[in-house]
Amino acid sequence: MNSRKSLLTSTVLNLAALGALPWACFAQPDPNWLDHDRNRPQPPVVAPATPSTPEQAGKAPSDATVLFDGKDLSQWSSMDGSPTKWITREGYMECVKGSGYIRTRQNFGDCQLHVEWAAPVPAHGEGQGRGNSGVFLGLDRYEIQVLDSYESKTYADGSAGSIYGQYPPLANVCRPPGQWQTYDIVYTAPRFDADGKLLSPVHLTVFHNGVLIQNNVQLTGPTSWLERAPYQPHPEKQPISLQDHGNPVRFRNIWLRELGQSDKKEVAPRAAGLNLPTSLLDSYAGKYDSVEITREGSQLVALVGGVKFLMFAESPTKFFAKTTDVQIEFPAGVQGKPDRLIWSVGEGANEAKRTQ
Repeated sequence: MNSRKSLLTSTVLNLAALGALPWACFAQPDPNWLDHDRNRPQPPVVAPATPSTPEQAGKAPSDATVLFDGKDLSQWSSMDGSPTKWITREGYMECVKGSGYIRTRQNFGDCQLHVEWAAPVPAHGEGQGRGNSGVFLGLDRYEIQVLDSYESKTYADGSAGSIYGQYPPLANVCRPPGQWQTYDIVYTAPRFDADGKLLSPVHLTVFHNGVLIQNNVQLTGPTSWLERAPYQPHPEKQPISLQDHGNPVRFRNIWLRELGQSDKKEVAPRAAGLNLPTSLLDSYAGKYDSVEITREGSQLVALVGGVKFLMFAESPTKFFAKTTDVQIEFPAGVQGKPDRLIWSVGEGANEAKRTQ
């Protein structure tokens, strides 16, 4: 890693540790990689999810952890770890009144979570008493409300798709009771330092039936009734839970994709660069079809696409930039000024002939 990138990385990490950057745990361009770096690992190939129909649940993406496939509750337990009393039938599970919340047996942190649910039919009750349940992240701390809000009114921050008690949904896209509905949730877990101080809060994005209803909202703490509770430190990875609110809400096709860094640097960085004779560098200087080469001090400068890059010598004929994966190669064994060069950005090989 070069000194500029090393300084940037250490600055970000130090500020994050001090809590000065509340966004520091979110995705940022990785300073360990050049722009357009040809050595950066390719994204993994994932077979996408297949959509559900009213009659049948779809299929999870190939890299997902399937939490409920309609067959059994082996991935779930009661909150105390004992077997749950919720029931399964016809490809779904259903809450049994008085049986309590259920939670996953595994712990999860940052994730993409897909949940399908259906409110009871015929509908009974009003407001919060109508098809009430909830999807919780961080064990039982951070709730996305499940509720039959189809032509049914309740307080806005308790309606379907709300971050309970904090954020009403941007839209009410509820289907009628009995019809299957989908939540696609992107969860960023909170981070705490060794002393329990909050470094960064929960962020949630939620799509309800394909419509964005929560746009990367920042939670003030756990969701709760009657109060605005503060954050309390807890492990980054916790179970996911579903609420028993006394209504026979149904769930199916629950799957999760864990999110995290997937392209750690594995390729050794290039050397700092060779010191070449200025006479050799001057022989390379000139205008080519799509690239202009000049010398500044003891280094070449390449103008590519209107952007200047300071180039470092890997060999007497090969040069590279340290900010973007720009590479330039001159023909070997040429006496005097070469008549062409080969340049690339991230991939390929483009020939540029000398014009001046």
